[in-house]
Amino acid sequence: MRNDLPKTLQDAIVFFSDHMVCINFVASLRWADGEPVCPNCAGKEHSFLSTRLIWKCKACKKQFSVKYNTIFEDSPLGLDKWLTAIWMIANCKNGVSSYEIHRAIGITQKSAWFMLHRIRLAMQAGSFEKLSGEVEADSAYIGGLSKNMHKAKREEIYLRGKSHQTKVVGMVERKGKARARVVSNLKRPNLNPVILENVERGSTLITDEGVEFSQLQADYVRETVNHSIEYVRGNIHTNSIENFWSLLKRSIKGTYVSVAPEHLQKYVEEQTFRFNERKGKDQDRFIALLESISGKRLTYQQLIGYETNH
Repeated sequence: MRNDLPKTLQDAIVFFSDHMVCINFVASLRWADGEPVCPNCAGKEHSFLSTRLIWKCKACKKQFSVKYNTIFEDSPLGLDKWLTAIWMIANCKNGVSSYEIHRAIGITQKSAWFMLHRIRLAMQAGSFEKLSGEVEADSAYIGGLSKNMHKAKREEIYLRGKSHQTKVVGMVERKGKARARVVSNLKRPNLNPVILENVERGSTLITDEGVEFSQLQADYVRETVNHSIEYVRGNIHTNSIENFWSLLKRSIKGTYVSVAPEHLQKYVEEQTFRFNERKGKDQDRFIALLESISGKRLTYQQLIGYETNH
C-alpha cells in the first residue's frame, strides 16, 4: 500500500484532481503492476494516446481506456468525480443521497442517482464462502408505517390485501460478515432456502422464536431467544443482527427517505458492504470497493427496467 494515498475525503479530492493520477491509480488496481492488458487480445504491448487518455494495442490495433468493462464504462464523467463519489458512499455510515452527490461534485441529480446505483453494483458481495460458526438470523420489514400514509393510500393497500412494506431476511456471523436478501414473503418455503444458501450446515443458528425459522433445526444447531421475556441469555442473543437492521433502517429513513421495492436489494447491498468493512479505515473501504469495479456494467435502460419491459 502506497504511503501517499489519501486518508480523508479532503485528501481524496485533492489527490484525484489530476486526471493522469486517477487513470494510473485505477490501472494499478485493475491490472498487475499497473500495466494495462488489452481486453480484446490480452496483448501487453501498447502505446498511450495522451490527447485522448486511452491506450492503443500494438497487436490488434484496438483502443481501450481504463474505464472499459467497469462500472465507469461509457460514462462522460471524469474519474475525479467518480472517485470522490466512491469515497463518500463507501465511508458515509448512513449512506449519501444523490442530491448530496449532486451538490458536492457538481453534476445533475439524475446523473448522481445513476452513478450511485452503478457504485452499488460494485458493492454486491460476490463471495461463495458461506457464513459459519455462530450465526444470527432475523427478518425485518422495510417501509413507512401505514398510519403515516394518506387515508386514500391506506384504503388502496387494504383493498389490494398486500403489505406496503418489503421483507428482508438477514444473517450475521458473530464478529464477522453479514448477508441480507429481499424476499417476497417470510413464509418458510421462501425463507429457508435463503438461509441454507448463505449459512454453512451444522453452524449454530441463533434466532428469535419466529415460526419461520422452525424447520431449520435439522440442518443447524438452533438456539432461540424469547424477546417477550428476555433479550440476552448468556451467549444467546440477536444483538448483532439487530445492530445491522438499525444501521440499514437509519440509512433508508434518514438519508434515502423513500426507496422503491425493486431497488431495495441494492441499498441492502450498500449497507452490507459498509458493515462487512467496518473494521477497516476509510482508505481501506475505498480500496476494497475499487477492487470490485471490473466486470460490472449497468446501463440506464437496465436500471429503470426499460430493457425488461420492451
